Amino acid sequence: MRKTKSAGWIAGTAAAVLVAAGAITYAVADGGDSGMKPPAADSADAGFARDMSVHHQQAVEMSYIVRDLTDDEEVRRLAYDIAQTQANQRGMMLGWLDLWELPKVSADPPMEWMGMAGMATGEDGALMPGMATNTELDALRKMSGKAAEIRFLQLMYAHHVGGVHMAQECVERCQVGVEQRLAQGMVQAQESEMKLMSDLLEKRGAKPLH
Repeated sequence: MRKTKSAGWIAGTAAAVLVAAGAITYAVADGGDSGMKPPAADSADAGFARDMSVHHQQAVEMSYIVRDLTDDEEVRRLAYDIAQTQANQRGMMLGWLDLWELPKVSADPPMEWMGMAGMATGEDGALMPGMATNTELDALRKMSGKAAEIRFLQLMYAHHVGGVHMAQECVERCQVGVEQRLAQGMVQAQESEMKLMSDLLEKRGAKPLH
């Protein structure tokens, strides 16, 4: 029964991404940033769009994982909200790169655009600070119930810490107004979710590890 619900949830999220990708094309083309020269491949705008797309993808993956490991409605609702929001935003950022005719991958190390290249080892899947390792994700998949809820909340809290830092840097460094506004929205939303995650962990006798 849970797999059926999960499949419908994934399909709905995918549809939301397609709608967002189309909407953001019009927002950039017709909004206040129209007529602006597209950013360079090594700009903060392009770097943020590339790196945060990767960062968001892992958050979506973690959210999918935990929704199949628990029946707790609070955690499942949080996971749904994170996955839907970040898949939507990822579609926007990849859409910008297409619109700007810039590559979605770069030979430069992650976070070079913000002067923090090499801050993460990149080993075991943790390409940027806050990202979970492949080993941590594999361990999460083997859990269930309260243990899975706690581990998910701890991993996602750390993930949000890294995401907020990166988004704050875009607010400071990015030049495209619509991207700066998206980054500011990420900061506000993820800080709010971090407070919720702290509360949910406290209810379970645990706390963030970061």
